[in-house]
Amino acid sequence: MLGSRAAAEDAVQEAFARWYAAPRDSVRSEGALLTTMVTRICIDQLKSAQAKREVYVGEWLPEPLETQAGAATMPIDLESISYAFLTLLQTLTPLERAVYLLREVFGYSHGEVARMTGREEAAVRQLHHRAREAILARRPRFAANRSEHERLVAGFVAACRSGDFDGLHALLADEAVLRSDGGGKAPAISRPLRGAAPIAKAYTGFARMAPAGTKLEVREVNGWPAVAVWVESDLRSVISFETDGARILAIYAMVNPEKLARLASAWTGS
Repeated sequence: MLGSRAAAEDAVQEAFARWYAAPRDSVRSEGALLTTMVTRICIDQLKSAQAKREVYVGEWLPEPLETQAGAATMPIDLESISYAFLTLLQTLTPLERAVYLLREVFGYSHGEVARMTGREEAAVRQLHHRAREAILARRPRFAANRSEHERLVAGFVAACRSGDFDGLHALLADEAVLRSDGGGKAPAISRPLRGAAPIAKAYTGFARMAPAGTKLEVREVNGWPAVAVWVESDLRSVISFETDGARILAIYAMVNPEKLARLASAWTGS
């Protein structure tokens, strides 16, 4: 819901603080009550975050999430935490996002969602319908299998390393889009860059200007292979991809150091 692991942890901590401070003699379902608490805290956080994003410098993208292969199994499918899907969720209103996730991802009934959000069931049905239509209209596409996605990511890395414009251009869909989040703290494009040729030109240009000690490596982020860009031991960027297995449809480049700090710490052990 929040697009930030730090914000999510804060929401959970606040929910448990409320839980331990409140009488629980009449609680019929601990899980339902905690979910309700977290949902309402998240909605409040999102309403506050909207005002902050109005003055955010450039594009705002969710914080990349480490989902290293071999880690504990996630309780939801990986498409639900893919970077492309989390980015799409940000286009919904806070309440639409809450209703959609509770209904579609976690399987609560309309009545349960109504009680969790404090809305009438009819209003929840309308919110769910509106959110679902918006998601279906722009829903990210996914490679049929992981190896197809990995092949495209590996090709992207190879083309960037060699400065191969033609090779990179061939990997990109004609309507491909590049989004970048620097938050005013690192160089980034201020608006989406569209088209295979402009994106290929941009990345081959980045490769030529890369400082000494730059290396690219494939890492798992949000359940899918992505690219980590390092300069020596400094994580400078995490690049996530939306692909259909044949072409790269969208690129999401996180360069905001504040949003990279957790990944850098996890990967370097610092």
